[in-house]
Amino acid sequence: MTNLNDIISTFSYEDQQRFVTYLDKKNKRSDTKNIQLFNLILNHDLSSNDICIKLYGALKKDAYHALRKRLYQSIIDFIANSSLQEENSIDMQIIKYILAARSFLKHNQYKVAYKILDKAEVLAAEHFLFALLNEIYHTKIQYAHNMPSISMNDLIKSFEINQKNYQLEDRLNIVYAKIKQTLNNIAYKGEIIDFQTLLNETLEEHNVNIKDCMSFKSIYQLVTIISISAFVSKNYLKIESFLIHTYKSLSTHKNLEKQLFYHIQIIYATANTLFRNKKFKASLHYLQLMHKHMHLQKKKYFNTFKLKYYLLLALNYNYSNKQHIAIETLEPLIAKKHPNTESFLYIYLSLITFYFQKGDLNKAVSLFSKFYHTDQWYTEKAGKEWVIKKNLIEILLHIELNNMDLVESRILSFKRSFTNYLKSINQQRVITYLGFVETYYKTPEVVTSNKFQSHVDTSFDWVAVHQEDIFVISFYSWLKGKMKNEDLYSTTLDLLKRI
Repeated sequence: MTNLNDIISTFSYEDQQRFVTYLDKKNKRSDTKNIQLFNLILNHDLSSNDICIKLYGALKKDAYHALRKRLYQSIIDFIANSSLQEENSIDMQIIKYILAARSFLKHNQYKVAYKILDKAEVLAAEHFLFALLNEIYHTKIQYAHNMPSISMNDLIKSFEINQKNYQLEDRLNIVYAKIKQTLNNIAYKGEIIDFQTLLNETLEEHNVNIKDCMSFKSIYQLVTIISISAFVSKNYLKIESFLIHTYKSLSTHKNLEKQLFYHIQIIYATANTLFRNKKFKASLHYLQLMHKHMHLQKKKYFNTFKLKYYLLLALNYNYSNKQHIAIETLEPLIAKKHPNTESFLYIYLSLITFYFQKGDLNKAVSLFSKFYHTDQWYTEKAGKEWVIKKNLIEILLHIELNNMDLVESRILSFKRSFTNYLKSINQQRVITYLGFVETYYKTPEVVTSNKFQSHVDTSFDWVAVHQEDIFVISFYSWLKGKMKNEDLYSTTLDLLKRI
């Protein structure tokens, strides 16, 4: 069955109002129930049977499903019509120029036609619209023999340059798709891949030089590929200057309004990288920019990016000693389901972490109880890294709550499930960390000794705090707090201050 709830959840408030008006104008009968169905789906967390009864007073499933299909088709028509109206700026203007010019050419009005094609060419070139430029040059070359003043060689040269750009964009799109698929294999299937080698080989295979990327979409795809590299290597410092420089260079891009979706994605990637590098003030600055752009074009993409935005905002607040604001930011989001399952799960786990750091264990456990699916299901939805974090937090929670009968089984389960995988990605330190956690729950008095602390110091391959992953620091802070007999949240912030 088509999930109308997920589709409708992407509508902004203005979209909702315009769609109801659209349905009202479209309805020819006063007893049509499509608006009523739309409002029920929009405003109530009701089952299909409940909605059916509210609509018909009984379970008339055939009529209900027929109504859903008609509403679905109306939504498709509405979105298509809205998109066409929004496309009336640059693309549509160029297409109109091309069509008008071709009409004049067929009537032998060559000078008029070429003047129009010249205007179209300037617009298309300014906005890196290579496909439309291809049509313009194709048309110019086709009729060039009728214009002696036109240099055929110059036209062909321009056409060939554009062809290279057009093909580059297509090849980069293929590279982007392959790299994204690889990320899925790494994050969601636990496959082990030499990412840098794969990236280099994929770029070489498709003859892509990333320095040649021109269009806004291509720049977004390039930023995504670079961000994936940082995600896999956990080295966000190496891409920070590139992202900031790239975004500054885009600030004067003439296609920003047209490419709003990609624009927001690039701002988010920059804000996320700055957060991972513990530069919270700078990250918040880019989040303000992101929020501003999420409100453009009648909040067209607000719902699309809402969860990502609020999650990153809350994470910045939490690690900037504004934990209460971080919690207040995320708590309202878990009250309502959202089709973006991955972001939703990260919000849940982050909020559990905030409660845990605050010492509000009852709330943490209550929220953790919502995780009733298998680890395999969560791996498919949010990735292996998320599942590993979830299991580690569960172990620490049971220790804090003195559920010692559960701690042992959870640790054994964790080792069985993840030891080989963690070793294969050179993250043995997670198993080492878990060994120290095990020592604490069995003999807590030992961890405050100088001998134990010295053992911890020599057991990890430490990197500088400013280079270390912020979530690794968060887990280590729990152990550090036990060693020093200090508050978890204060210990976490104290470690971050050493950057």
